[in-house]
Amino acid sequence: MKQKKRVTIYDIAQKLNVTASTVSRALSNNGYVNEATRLLVQKTAAELNYKRNTLASNLRKGESKTIGVVVPRINQNFFANVIAGIEDSTYQKGYNLVICQSDEQYKKEVKCVNTLINQHVDCIVISVSVDSLNYDHLRNVIDQGIQLIQFDRVADELQTLKVINDNEQASFEAVCHMLEQGYKKIALLEGPQNLNIFRQRKDGYLRALKKFGVPVNSMYVVENAWTKELGAAATKKLLNLPDAPDAIFASTSDFSALGVLEVANGMQIKVPSQLGICGYSNEAFTEITSPSITTIDQFSMDMGRAVANLYFDELNNTDTGGIPKTIDIKPVLIIRGSTSRKSEALSAKS
Repeated sequence: MKQKKRVTIYDIAQKLNVTASTVSRALSNNGYVNEATRLLVQKTAAELNYKRNTLASNLRKGESKTIGVVVPRINQNFFANVIAGIEDSTYQKGYNLVICQSDEQYKKEVKCVNTLINQHVDCIVISVSVDSLNYDHLRNVIDQGIQLIQFDRVADELQTLKVINDNEQASFEAVCHMLEQGYKKIALLEGPQNLNIFRQRKDGYLRALKKFGVPVNSMYVVENAWTKELGAAATKKLLNLPDAPDAIFASTSDFSALGVLEVANGMQIKVPSQLGICGYSNEAFTEITSPSITTIDQFSMDMGRAVANLYFDELNNTDTGGIPKTIDIKPVLIIRGSTSRKSEALSAKS
C-alpha cells in the first residue's frame, strides 16, 4: 500500500486560503494572529492529522536535539546498558537518540557515522569496532563541527571527549586474584591489539604475573579470542597443550569466558578446582552459569549517564581551549564460583 503523504503547513494554508506563515504563527502561538483564525487553523490541523516537524523546527534554531550512538553490538548487555544510561539522561533534556550498530565492521561503522552526519545530529557517541584501523571518518565528524564523544574503545590519537574504564588495573586485580587462589599457569585470551582496551588488559595481565614472579609463557597468550566461538576454539588448543594452563582469563568478554566454560564442561574438567575462569564485562548470564563466572563489572549504565552528562556539561562550557575532558570509571572485580578454588577446597574438607 502506498504511504500517505505527510501533511504540512502548506496543505493547511491551501485549504484555508491563508499564508503558510499565518498557519505557522497560529500553531506555535508565536506572533499575532486573530483568535478566530488561530482556532480555525488548529481545528483544521487536527482534522488533517497534522504532526509538527520537530527536527526541521530545531534545525532552524541551529540544533537537532538528536544524539547519534554507534556501538559494535546492540545485543551485548554492556552496550545495551550504556545506551540505556545515555537515554536516561538525554530524555530528561528533551533529546532523542538514533542508534546504529557497526557489527564490528569498519565499513559499516563509516556508513553509520556518515548517515548520522547527514541527519544533522548534534553529537555522535561511539565505541569503535575491532575492525577499525583508520579514523578519518571520526576526524570528519570533528571537522563538521559535531561534538564527538568516545567511550570504552577509543582512538587515543583523537582529541575528543572520552569516557573510559581503567582496564589495566581491573585486569591486574583479576589475575592477582587468580594467582592468590593458587592458580600458577594462567592463560590470556586477548582481543585485537589495535584497540586500546585490549592492549591495556594485556598490560594488567603481564603486570600481575610480574608481581608474583610468574614467568610469561607465550603459548598461553591467544590473540583475537573475543567471541564465544573463538574463545572455545582457543580453549581446546590450550587444554590440549602438553603443559596445559590451570586458569584462563578471557580478557575480551564474558562471551569468550562462556566458550571456555562450555569446553571445560565438555572435556569433564572441573571448574574451579582443575581450571579457573574469569571473564570481562559482567553480562547477565554470568550469574546463572554453573559455576557462576567471575567477571569485571564496568558499570555500563553509569558510563552511559556519564557520556550524556559530559555532552550537556560541554554545551555550557565556554572554555574552548585545553585538552578535552576524559572521565575514568573504575571497574570492579566480581568474584564468583569459577575462580573460588580455595573456598571449594575448604567446603570439600568440611
